[in-house]
Amino acid sequence: MIQLPPPPPPAVSQLPEVVVTAARLPPAASEAAFSVTRLTVGDLSDQARLDEALAQVPAVSLFRRTTSLAANPTTQGISLRAIAPSGAGRTLVTLDGVPLNDPFGGWVIWSQVPTESLSGLDIVRGAGAGPYGAGALTGVIALRERDSASVLDLSLAERGGARAAGAGVATLGPAQLVGSALYETSDGYVPVRGDAAGAADTALDLEVKSAALRADVPVGAATVSFRASTFEEERGSGLAGARATVSGNSLSVTAATAPMTDRPGWRLQAWRRESDLANSSVAVSADRATTTPANDQFETPATGWGVNAALRGVEDVGSGGRLEWEVGADARLAKGETRERFRYMNGAFTRDRIAGGETTVAGLYGDGSWTSGPWLVAGGLRYDRWSTGEGRRLERDRATGLPTLDETDPDRSGEVVSARLGIRRDLGGGQTLRAAAYSGFRPATLNELHRPFRVGNDLTEANAALEPERLTGVEGGWAWQGETVLLSATVFWNRIEDAIVNVTIGQGPGTFPRAGFVPAGGVLRQRQNAGTIEATGLEVDGRYALNDSLSLRAAVSATDARVDGGTAAAQLTGLRPAQAPIWSATAGLEWSPVDRLTLAADARWESRRFEDDLNSRVLEAAATVDARVEWAVSPSATVWLAADNLFDADVEVAETGTGVASFGPPQTLRIGIRLSR
Repeated sequence: MIQLPPPPPPAVSQLPEVVVTAARLPPAASEAAFSVTRLTVGDLSDQARLDEALAQVPAVSLFRRTTSLAANPTTQGISLRAIAPSGAGRTLVTLDGVPLNDPFGGWVIWSQVPTESLSGLDIVRGAGAGPYGAGALTGVIALRERDSASVLDLSLAERGGARAAGAGVATLGPAQLVGSALYETSDGYVPVRGDAAGAADTALDLEVKSAALRADVPVGAATVSFRASTFEEERGSGLAGARATVSGNSLSVTAATAPMTDRPGWRLQAWRRESDLANSSVAVSADRATTTPANDQFETPATGWGVNAALRGVEDVGSGGRLEWEVGADARLAKGETRERFRYMNGAFTRDRIAGGETTVAGLYGDGSWTSGPWLVAGGLRYDRWSTGEGRRLERDRATGLPTLDETDPDRSGEVVSARLGIRRDLGGGQTLRAAAYSGFRPATLNELHRPFRVGNDLTEANAALEPERLTGVEGGWAWQGETVLLSATVFWNRIEDAIVNVTIGQGPGTFPRAGFVPAGGVLRQRQNAGTIEATGLEVDGRYALNDSLSLRAAVSATDARVDGGTAAAQLTGLRPAQAPIWSATAGLEWSPVDRLTLAADARWESRRFEDDLNSRVLEAAATVDARVEWAVSPSATVWLAADNLFDADVEVAETGTGVASFGPPQTLRIGIRLSR
């Protein structure tokens, strides 16, 4: 894990040996003026899940403390800097330029990209602007699929866990094929423990399948990449009768050529993504002995389309100066609906619901950087137009077929201008200073606009009138890189306007318009643009290689985020956003006492966070330690033993209105073998 230095300048035009890689533009020089952290193959190789690998960076915030090992698909959103994590996520996640965020809900199904399939990733903190556009509210996570080498990882784990994942590269004439696949299964663990648990509490079992194939074909100076992928997850939700299944596929085609000093580079890309979610929820009795069906979301078909184009050039200016520029355009469309059965009475569902619509966003941007001696100045400007349309919510009585609710939402649209500016100064001696300012936006997802949902006895209503969230921020950073030491520090201030928050508007038991009956101990919430969220923070990251065999790393993030609910949600003013801890820290070491043996340990701690918007449900501070031992049997084979949550810490991940806590996974032992070439 390293702080990103400036990329090398483009080479002069020549005829090098042809090496086929995915069609992508190289990292832009402008990125070095902003807060960028790069995870390498080494950072990813010992992690079974991508979201767990990202958790090495304390500024990365999953919506809940639960990783994709146990998280419901609708809570697998990701945000940066703990400003205001949400299930929809406030971060754009891309794979070689193609968004991975779900077209209906904005969350990311992490199993669709096994860590073995990647060559690395960049975490760009701060609003996107520039080439990233809508959705990059708190930043971007840019994944890069591997271009070389092959790997296969096979493992077994406690509680019926088994995992097989691999990726490989093959040459077929002038073309290159890159494939990856994953299968994982687990009997899971029961999240509610001790005296609070009842017969209704069940294990979070899991079965995951995914596969992808990419073909890279050289065409003159350019490369054209064709990629297809598919995935499916089925998992238990921790209560009898509550389960979730999500599936999807994607297709993309990308053509690109890198810029040279005598000609510009360019990228053309088009993609299509389909997803479907089935998610059943239940109401649990006070003694947790039984459950009653509450909602059967049996289908959520959604489709996303997108195109983007970029032209990038480099020019020598002045004495030793270099100008890099990029102009481009992109457009995305998402269309989908939820199909559900609800209002369970006398042993059957009595109502049907169909709710959904479509959203579009299209933009133009210009981005550039100027490098001269120790100075790097970078900036970007975007213009985007967003729209929502075809919104409808129809509910029918299943016995008579007559509508009980029939709402058509008005079409809406708007325009957003966003920008970023960064300056970086090399002080010599390995030290650099930088400063940046930026703005960005995130339109509401189809899920937030149209779909109500239920977790246990808590209900949350949709809101088709949601406006896009907008973020502005400033930050400053210092970094020092020596022969064996790397240190960096960043201070920042961010402000989110029209923040989309689940606001409590009622307490159970009671019957409410549109939402219906809320049981005792439950609450009714609605998604609202609840004023503003301001966050001030500090991030410190360090690495130290004591010698060739022992290295240490540590990082800490402090983010004080507060809500100003204004007149719309005055009860939230002064409170912290739900699921946003102030402090988080990580530490790790890797030691190779002999050539074949590697010992590694990773620790993570975070301060308390709140389950709800009113800060009434407290999730206490938590710390975990993971350990791993590797033995190289040969240059291409390594056996390993890992202990996750080594000290069996109770990590509270959720709490109901009646005070029943759910916990993360207990101590888990895994053993496996990794083959590579």
